[in-house]
Amino acid sequence: MEKTSGIKIISTNKKAHFNYFLSDFLECGIELKGTEIKSLRLNNANLNDAYIIIKNNEAYILNMHIAQYDKGTIFNHEELRTRKLLMHKREILKYSYRVIKDGYTIVPTKIYLKNGRCKVEIALAKGKKNYDKRETIKQRENEIKIKKAVKGDY
Repeated sequence: MEKTSGIKIISTNKKAHFNYFLSDFLECGIELKGTEIKSLRLNNANLNDAYIIIKNNEAYILNMHIAQYDKGTIFNHEELRTRKLLMHKREILKYSYRVIKDGYTIVPTKIYLKNGRCKVEIALAKGKKNYDKRETIKQRENEIKIKKAVKGDY
């Protein structure tokens, strides 16, 4: 929820950084309904189980949870509906080729507002093995120990 240069981060996918090796980050738009953008402005989104599929040369995001707008009427949106991502055809073809050929998955890593427009940052993801996850935990613990030693907190 930091606000710098017109960017307001709504939600990040910390689970993706832990479970996958991420590469080829891309910012893309998302097609939303009126009550969805109002709910996003109130930070009511969750990307934990979300992923992206490519069907008929169009990219869709699935399982992205946007809570219902509390002041909405009968025209409120479904919370887990499939939403279309706004990407160039060349980008879609590049990502779909990597998914089919190299066995990658496409995951959203961040959702944010940039100059009033909702953007989703996506990345190509390759699954980590258990020993890679243990290595990540070990590195994180070592960094915490170094910071404490520098501060003088033993």
